[in-house]
Amino acid sequence: MSDTTHAVPMPSVSIHGGYVPTPVSQMERLFPETHARIYAKCDFLQVSGSTKERTAHFLLDDMERTGALQAGGTVVESTSGNLGMALARQCALRGYRFIAVVDERATGAATQTMEAFGAQVERVLTPPDGNRLGARVARVAELLDAVPGAVTTNQYGNLANPAAHATTTVPELVASLGAPPDYLYVAMSTTGTVLGCQQAIESAGWNTTLVGVDAEGSALFGGAVAERKLPGLGAGFATALSERAHPHAVRRVSEADMVRGCRLLARREGILAGASTGAIVAAIGHDLPTLSPGHSVAFLIHDGGSAYLPTVFNDAWVAAELEGGADALAETVAANPFVQA
Repeated sequence: MSDTTHAVPMPSVSIHGGYVPTPVSQMERLFPETHARIYAKCDFLQVSGSTKERTAHFLLDDMERTGALQAGGTVVESTSGNLGMALARQCALRGYRFIAVVDERATGAATQTMEAFGAQVERVLTPPDGNRLGARVARVAELLDAVPGAVTTNQYGNLANPAAHATTTVPELVASLGAPPDYLYVAMSTTGTVLGCQQAIESAGWNTTLVGVDAEGSALFGGAVAERKLPGLGAGFATALSERAHPHAVRRVSEADMVRGCRLLARREGILAGASTGAIVAAIGHDLPTLSPGHSVAFLIHDGGSAYLPTVFNDAWVAAELEGGADALAETVAANPFVQA
């Protein structure tokens, strides 16, 4: 019997110490009737499960380089989940104590993952004004005063955050495609990712339209603040980084459409992604009728969807918790459900 095994040589070196370059895959089934070419950069394949692996690596490198973070030190950061998991993992590798400040919207999977890496998780209650991000940032300040020698990576204002994406995410994407895309869709929370993409595009002089995808109810770019149920997209106040960011367009997406986007990606492309990526899918779907045939559209799959199984992928939760949730659960038969949604 002939051997049909095809061995692929793999480097026998340590690659888990930081972020890893991730592949780009063409999404041929997502919107089957479109004449645009749609590509996704699969950053959910990072070791900690999200593109925040890059952010954590750059933030810690920067603090070590400047001397702000000393051997055996303590790192404190406000997080909705993904950065916390990435920082917890990398602090474990580097020998730092990590304190993650989360709010009531953080998923159990995220907080349990942080604790598995040895992090201390501090959960703040929703304040009367509903600004959970403000409450988290205030608790970080309290911990910095209370814990001797503690420092914060300050993902909302640290320029090492966008640098991660300007120097790794976008160059990898363009190298994989062989040319810059006509459109690039990126989800926004701290706005570090979208700012880094902006910096890369401007530095290279590419003619790429950068679209920032935000949640309805987010304060970013003059948005009207309202209650949001899903973590990881949007912010309760304009961040320091957002003052430097100016995407060519901002798309605000309802949480019901985030659910539609996540489920469409799962059922048509077999990719389980988080709510922010579902928002991107929805934004692209809404925009597709305005794009010219042959245009290339790229987006970032920011994180995986396993942590969202109790929410985004749970029919009962969606119907009970989200405005328009019951409609979002309807079986998707239209090639592009977002032009009717």
